[in-house]
Amino acid sequence: MTEQSHNAARLTPIVKRQLLPIAAWLPGYQRDWLVPDILAGLAVWAVMVPESMAYSGIVGVPPIMGLYTIVPPLVAYAILGTSRLLVVGPDTATGLISALTVGAIVSQGTADYNSLTSTLAVLIGFFFLLFGVCRMGWMAAFIPTPVMRGFIEGLVCVTIIGQVPHLLGIGGGSGNFFSKLWYLLQHLREVSFAPALTGLLSLGAMLWLRHSAPRLPAALVVAAVATIVVGLLGGEATGISVVGPLPSGLPHFTLPNFDPTILSELAPGALAIVLVGYAEALGAAKAAAAQGGGDVDPNQELVAHGGCNVLSGLFGGFLVVGSLSKTSVAMAAGAHTQIANLVAAALSFLTLVLLTPLFRDLPHPALAAIVIAAMLHLSKPDYLRALYHRNGWEFLVAVIVIAAELTLGVLQGIALGVVLALILLIYRTSHPQVAVLGQIPGVEIYRDINLHPDSITFPGLLIWRPGGDLFFASVGRAISGLRTSLAASDPPATHVLFVADSVDLIDTSSCDELLNCIKDLRSRGITFAFARVRDPVRDRMRAAGIEDVVGAENIFDRVGDGVRAWQKAGSSGGSN
Repeated sequence: MTEQSHNAARLTPIVKRQLLPIAAWLPGYQRDWLVPDILAGLAVWAVMVPESMAYSGIVGVPPIMGLYTIVPPLVAYAILGTSRLLVVGPDTATGLISALTVGAIVSQGTADYNSLTSTLAVLIGFFFLLFGVCRMGWMAAFIPTPVMRGFIEGLVCVTIIGQVPHLLGIGGGSGNFFSKLWYLLQHLREVSFAPALTGLLSLGAMLWLRHSAPRLPAALVVAAVATIVVGLLGGEATGISVVGPLPSGLPHFTLPNFDPTILSELAPGALAIVLVGYAEALGAAKAAAAQGGGDVDPNQELVAHGGCNVLSGLFGGFLVVGSLSKTSVAMAAGAHTQIANLVAAALSFLTLVLLTPLFRDLPHPALAAIVIAAMLHLSKPDYLRALYHRNGWEFLVAVIVIAAELTLGVLQGIALGVVLALILLIYRTSHPQVAVLGQIPGVEIYRDINLHPDSITFPGLLIWRPGGDLFFASVGRAISGLRTSLAASDPPATHVLFVADSVDLIDTSSCDELLNCIKDLRSRGITFAFARVRDPVRDRMRAAGIEDVVGAENIFDRVGDGVRAWQKAGSSGGSN
């Protein structure tokens, strides 16, 4: 065997493990994991079946499409995903964006709406795959936690107000949150006793079970009891809207709608879902990895979510993302690997083939109760209260996102949140926190004199730090801060020691600005030196001619070295 073929043979298993992570963990599967994984699979199935049917109401499609959405994604993620424990499935946040996106093109309740919902899932999968191939796993960072939290809190309100009419058995309004709320208040007299009683009892049972018996699959228990009671009382004859007959068997393979006009209209919503869903899924995967061990590859997660959504759409389902709530169920049940999800997929497959007739009398108010309980569980008002005390600006951004969702719409709210986050990022990076440094008494450590008033300064010497990277948007403010610090020094400083340990990047514009500043200060009798300059930064400074002007002997590894050199030059009457 040649060396080239030997290397190829050695790399093949590595490539296979990267593309198919299941090949990395399945050979090391331990026999004593099997029973916990099977039990965890039962728990996941018990949660996913009723929740998927309930979440189909958020997406705006028939409950059977919720069942179609379970099996292909669970199998695809088990093969392609890097998390040992993450569970993928229907999601409330992205489901509502899906409904708004498709609803802007066709009316809910039509065959075209259902078809385009599946097409949207395929398009979402395509974007996931594209971003994964392009190694764009970093994009989740563009939704900071306060924005995501604000988005979820607003989404809780929007989703609940959309489900309350189903809970009470009345018609629902349209428009934003406040329009729907006003419509609801105007039509409260139309509430039907039987549906409202069913919905409120189901909601109360969901909340009670989650509090008193958190390990029980509350959604399955409530759905089963409600179905049995309504069926015994006569089903739809009681005046309660029920799911009705569901088709048995597997979904048919269906090609998506490739009309360029339709795809272009779906694309903005698909991109929003990818951004929001990926941030949520990656957070869930990392949380699972922190508790259950293992590594998560952000780029492979994009590929895995791509495969999940493409298959879901092709087999008549809607979009899926990694779910922290469902993952928590698997973890609490003792899951060790994705075998648990494969067990849940197998049970869901049997449900489609054999058990769909059992859901005939499942009441819509009970499904609404399941969704509302999930939303209430998702809300974290304590986070917003803590954020108010921790960072007023970030709290304001979260509040703006919530307000935008309630008034403008869900897509507009998350878009505004991302824009505001980017504006804050630009502002912070372009406004570095410059500082004058002094020596901590008794040790050779230098800190900001405003934060450490007892630190020692040296008359005639300004030890100054720019507080961040120097690039075209920040250098102006940094140099302005340097000049302000020089003007405020008393007695006036005649030497600047520029501490560059916070500078990882310096661009051409900054080099030019800094060089001009140094030359100007030298013309006024103020000398210049550097300390703690990183090698890549020094290379850029050398190429710009800064090192030639300052002198290589005036660039020090430590701040203390620069201070001693200045003191020595002063005692001997020298200068640089």
